[in-house]
Amino acid sequence: MMRFLLALVALCFALPAAAQADYPSRPVKLVVPFPPGGTADLLGRLAARELQAALGQPVVVENRAGAGGALGSDVVAKSAPDGYTVVLSNIASQAIGPAVNRGAPYDPLRDFTHLGLIAAVPSGIAVSASGPFTSLAQLLKRAKSAPGAVRFGSNGNGTSSHVKLVILNRAAGVDITHVPYKGSAPATADLIGGQIEGLIAAVPDVGRNERLRLLAITSETRAVRWKDVPTVRELGLASLTATNWFGLSGPAGIPAAVADRLNQALVTGLNKPELAERLRDLGAEPNRMTRAEYTAMVSSEISRWAGVVRTANIKAD
Repeated sequence: MMRFLLALVALCFALPAAAQADYPSRPVKLVVPFPPGGTADLLGRLAARELQAALGQPVVVENRAGAGGALGSDVVAKSAPDGYTVVLSNIASQAIGPAVNRGAPYDPLRDFTHLGLIAAVPSGIAVSASGPFTSLAQLLKRAKSAPGAVRFGSNGNGTSSHVKLVILNRAAGVDITHVPYKGSAPATADLIGGQIEGLIAAVPDVGRNERLRLLAITSETRAVRWKDVPTVRELGLASLTATNWFGLSGPAGIPAAVADRLNQALVTGLNKPELAERLRDLGAEPNRMTRAEYTAMVSSEISRWAGVVRTANIKAD
């Protein structure tokens, strides 16, 4: 009887180890917590393609938009920690959103296994190419002369574009009206259509659109593809300097061997010159991080943006 019990205990320990060794044995789901068509969706699908190639199993992208990325992120946080459900984590869902919405349904560190960084992407301040503004100075002059008359879209309440608009208002001493959208695609459509006057969004969303004009970029230095566009630091708005980062995360408790496998698959893709070139063409800068490095970066960003939100008294509309 004792031998039987010992064998049963050994089997219980062996089964999880065997499952980890066989990972992945079925398709992996990558949740993009934003609508199709934007930077998050594009980077998520690029990452899914590379993960699929490295893992040898289908990686299926599922868009679960809502609440500034919180809805899809919460779904993943509450999923089984087996490595078969992961999320495109980013500055909005992991750092700014939880700081703005104190009642966030998850803890961005405790409830996730952070797996690796994909890319860092600057934001751009954009207006319609057919509109009256050809420089940020012109736009801010209009905003000062008519408080509230200039309207800026954002990707939604609590997103990085929302917070950056608040920072812009404070830094420039203006009162630009915030108009939240469910993602950058509908905001861009309204900007082109004249329903709003401006938009702060990831450069891939606005920089490649010929019907939009970039007035400034939020990176430390000018982007290679948009060398004629000044940085916000050059324009005296250094507090707006920031990048939107996108990475891969899963629910807390993913076995280390499985988490390492996912990180290795991601890094394998990022090491491909053609992917790096594709990302840079979008205005994104590919990054290769260990799980520990990405976790530390997320923790640092949480602290940074919590301080910004608190100092600026930013609240969800």
